[in-house]
Amino acid sequence: MKLEKATQPTMYFIGVTTASSSIMRVFPAWAKALGLEDAVIRGIDLEIHAPAERYREVVQFIKDDPLSLGALVTTHKIDLYHAARDLFDELDPFARQFGELSSISKRDGQLWGHAKDPITCGMAMEEFIPEGYWREHPQAGVFIMGAGGSAISMCSYFMRNAGHGNDPASIVIANRSQPRLTEIERICSEMNFASIPTAFHLTPEPGQNDAVLATMGPGSLVINATGLGKDRPGSPLTDAALFPQGGMVWELNYRGDRLFQRQAESQAEARGLRVHDGWMYFIYGWTQVIAEVFHTEILGQRLREMDNIAAAFNQR
Repeated sequence: MKLEKATQPTMYFIGVTTASSSIMRVFPAWAKALGLEDAVIRGIDLEIHAPAERYREVVQFIKDDPLSLGALVTTHKIDLYHAARDLFDELDPFARQFGELSSISKRDGQLWGHAKDPITCGMAMEEFIPEGYWREHPQAGVFIMGAGGSAISMCSYFMRNAGHGNDPASIVIANRSQPRLTEIERICSEMNFASIPTAFHLTPEPGQNDAVLATMGPGSLVINATGLGKDRPGSPLTDAALFPQGGMVWELNYRGDRLFQRQAESQAEARGLRVHDGWMYFIYGWTQVIAEVFHTEILGQRLREMDNIAAAFNQR
């Protein structure tokens, strides 16, 4: 990790394997289309669960460097928040509530942290979940594998929109480590005012996610929010796993080996599955943080323009 003083308006991507992300090719074209003169993007790679002092070093550098305007954070959303939250002048309500942040920006000389995922993951899901879906599929629940920032954001989306007769039958979360599972259970208990039934499973061993999956009703939405298949190879399921009949499958990754997606696609015809990757999650996630960092708006037709530009670079 080498942090050098920026010589032009710079946005950072704080991740694990940033050089392989499409954003490194897409951002210059986006910046041109958005009129962001001379703006560039730089990657900052940190190992998963890096030491706290490394997160603090990155945040302090951005805070102190005038032309370092902000950053998008992925993978490290929770760890960075807990290591460096005291360095921020302002944190938005979602960041404080969920103990994570995905966006670093500056306003009037102050450093701001936002948790954008509770908004952007909902935008992405609304791209493929039909309106009224849960009302029409009363046995369908949501099974989320992983308990990090993305999983918390999905729970937030369903729970803050609940109580209007269009809720999933249940929200089921599985994770391989107990501390994150305990934390997401605490967060869900605080915000689940409409009482969507929830369940939390510790699944450290291969095959345990398969067993939880087998309990999900027809039409259920199954989500890989573990990171497996992108920064690390593999899938949270074994090849023996059976997806719910008529279900939806969401692979949050849009790059990498995406074994989980291939497992679902192999059953798509026989099980009547609709399989979606993380492309629109990528589009919404990035455009809304860019909008925050550069103090602009990217919605509607402008958002679709960004999608079209990015698609020209996409080699999923």
